[in-house]
Amino acid sequence: MSQPPSDSAVPSGRLVSLDAYRGGVMFLMLAEVLRLGTVARAFPESGAWSLLAKHQSHAEWVGCTLHDLIQPSFSFIVGLSLAFSLAARRAAGRGTVSILGHALWRAFFLVLLGIFLRSVGKPSTHFTFEDTLTQIGLGYGFLSLAGFGSQRARWMAFLGILIGIWCAFTSYSAPVFPEGLPPGVSAEWWSQHQLGGLASHWNKNANLSWAFDRWFLNLFPREKPFEFHPGGYATLSFIPTLATMILGLIAGDVLRGEGPAGAKLKWLVYFGAGFWLAGWFMHFAGICPVVKRLWTPAWVLSSGGSCLLLMAAFYYVADILSWRWWTLPLLVIGSNSIAAYCMDHLFVGFIRAALKTHLGAAAFAFAGPAYESLVQGACVFAVIWTLLFLLYRKRWLIRI
Repeated sequence: MSQPPSDSAVPSGRLVSLDAYRGGVMFLMLAEVLRLGTVARAFPESGAWSLLAKHQSHAEWVGCTLHDLIQPSFSFIVGLSLAFSLAARRAAGRGTVSILGHALWRAFFLVLLGIFLRSVGKPSTHFTFEDTLTQIGLGYGFLSLAGFGSQRARWMAFLGILIGIWCAFTSYSAPVFPEGLPPGVSAEWWSQHQLGGLASHWNKNANLSWAFDRWFLNLFPREKPFEFHPGGYATLSFIPTLATMILGLIAGDVLRGEGPAGAKLKWLVYFGAGFWLAGWFMHFAGICPVVKRLWTPAWVLSSGGSCLLLMAAFYYVADILSWRWWTLPLLVIGSNSIAAYCMDHLFVGFIRAALKTHLGAAAFAFAGPAYESLVQGACVFAVIWTLLFLLYRKRWLIRI
């Protein structure tokens, strides 16, 4: 086994761990095609398959699964990457106006791309703003402004967002609903997931963000008036998502700064563990629930802590120990994340149908009907990864 390099051996430039982490996040997103839930339903007595299926789906309301960490990781990485790109642009002589102009263009494009992908297969443009790309786009201009501030100013903005969101939500009183049920919520669901006490301000379709969307989303042309989102997601989540991105920006400046790599690793671990504990303390103390779908302040802390800890693990293995032999499959995906995201939304159905057409449905049933969806999904994933690998080999990388 090789010895770890000295701290000074870790470069302050581009981090392999950053691209590997991004690739890991995109891998989890693309792995949805494996449909582990279908296999789990075929083996209801299997705890292993049930666990895998649980972590390939979102928590119903309160809580966190591995799948829930995809969006906060993506948002965190956007902030972390910005710390490096801002430094590179400044070193290249780019002025503040030029950098901010590019940031505003990128923000606008991300919002448009998010709406476009959400509208695929719809009879008209589907104006919603709760998906990953539009949430990042709505906050990216503010994130870029934070990039020109000091670390102290960023911490103040981070805490200010959390406190402001908490105060705004707890100040809102939901209306009285017919039969006591918010719109789009069944009695069975409500009996299992209704929150009480102070946490009731974050109940599904009965909170400040829901009220805002009933006004805001109806400003856009729609087939019928917006009443609720089936999953409880909301536009205003972009504000606490901005806090997650600012946390990534803060971490990025730590990683690209001077100082030994060991000290940077300790910073990631200590703050990661501290935030994770703080978020869950708020949850169990009844101060604020951990709800990803509303991006609650407790979720910002707990998921942000998870992101810091994940980054610490990638940083230690890939950049401090320099064990990088395992990173290629992730780098292929992570270096072209926008292309991977678009392929996931646009090509999966086409590839699945094409494989059935040219190979025949029986080609995926050799392991038995219970595993047919898994085998087919693995083939779809292999096709997408191969396309991304060809782009990686040619260095055809989509950048915004």
